Amino acid sequence: MDTDGEGCRQAEGVLSGHFKKGYPRVCSNYRGITLLSLPATLTYDTLRFGEFEDFPETSDPVWILGREYNALTEKDDILSDVTSRLWFTYRKNFPPIGGTGPTSDTGWGCMLRCGQMILGEALMCRHLGRDWRWSSGHKQRQEYVSILNAFIDKKDSYYSIHQIAQMGVGEGKPIGQWYGPNTVAQVLKKLAVFDTWSRLVVHVAMDNTVVIEEIKRLCMPWLDACGDSAATSELNGCAEGACALAGEDVELWRPLVLLIPLRLGLSDINDAYIQTLKQCFMLPQSLGVIGGKPNSAHYFIGYVGEELIYLDPHTTQPAVEPCDDGQVPDDTYHCQHPPCRMHICELDPSIAAGFFCRTEDDFDDWCVRIRRLSCNRGGLPMFELVDSQPSHMVSVDALNLTPDFSDSDRLERYFDSEDEEFEILSL
Repeated sequence: MDTDGEGCRQAEGVLSGHFKKGYPRVCSNYRGITLLSLPATLTYDTLRFGEFEDFPETSDPVWILGREYNALTEKDDILSDVTSRLWFTYRKNFPPIGGTGPTSDTGWGCMLRCGQMILGEALMCRHLGRDWRWSSGHKQRQEYVSILNAFIDKKDSYYSIHQIAQMGVGEGKPIGQWYGPNTVAQVLKKLAVFDTWSRLVVHVAMDNTVVIEEIKRLCMPWLDACGDSAATSELNGCAEGACALAGEDVELWRPLVLLIPLRLGLSDINDAYIQTLKQCFMLPQSLGVIGGKPNSAHYFIGYVGEELIYLDPHTTQPAVEPCDDGQVPDDTYHCQHPPCRMHICELDPSIAAGFFCRTEDDFDDWCVRIRRLSCNRGGLPMFELVDSQPSHMVSVDALNLTPDFSDSDRLERYFDSEDEEFEILSL
């Protein structure tokens, strides 16, 4: 059981990204509900109604998942874009995980919720398009309702907290234990196999290396029908193979969710990666970054100046039950206040960057942009992009093995070493 001081410390970390700078923060006994003494006393359950720091008046460009905004003239557009992202937070009073497990993920589920947010963004791009916007009180498109239902907190939703937590048991993570970015990426990869509606390819790049040939074989399975010689000579071609399988309802390209677990330093982010990280948010294929800082995980969706813009899952809300007509009360799934910000140097170096490529052209464009970034002198590349499998790497997919996360134990020791720095706190 955590001490009162630990609970207060987490609460202060939660609130520090929300409230205007300069407010005094005095920690008090959280088991007496009051967490911080502010100009108006707030409780944990009401912190989302507090006075949030407004978006800065600055001439610096604002980048949100591949879109550029002017903070002086397009503030409403910025807030509309942020509000339209799916916001998954701690929930309480949902059915017990595994039948007898926890009914709330408060204190341990923040990285799982961040994983839901980055995958939710991919599904929005897949079914609604990047330019789709949400507005409160309106009847939503069926595609949107179907996406939201995939994350409802119950055992039969594709990407529910129940599914993620139970799938993590196979990764050596007991239910209720904190996840690192790599672990949640691996779990999402496995869960996506069962989502026959979206038919995504979720690929987790290993060893800081993205292999183009490997991804194209995953997203275009018909390439194997062309034979190795044809596939290696012209990955974008082989029309005969495609035509031969066209009658079998085989897609020419399955939409790609590319997740790249990275470690950008030892205990702190290396300054040499900062500019490259910023540029990732400028790519049109960007899904953002999951990571955080000690005691909390966040979903980073952009930046302005030297500050990262993020959605914070550290608010506990009641579980939501879909209506009889299938609609979902969705106001609590969208962050309707100015987004949180933190200085980029506060970022824990263990992250996972995400990208979505709906078509092969999108992926080819992403490769061109990444190679262009790697030639810039403004910073170090965060990962390597190669045409074919390096000799020192062994791919589970290349060996035609059923992905069973046998490779994740190796990554666990490297990418999830931040688990010791993230304290698991309960409220």
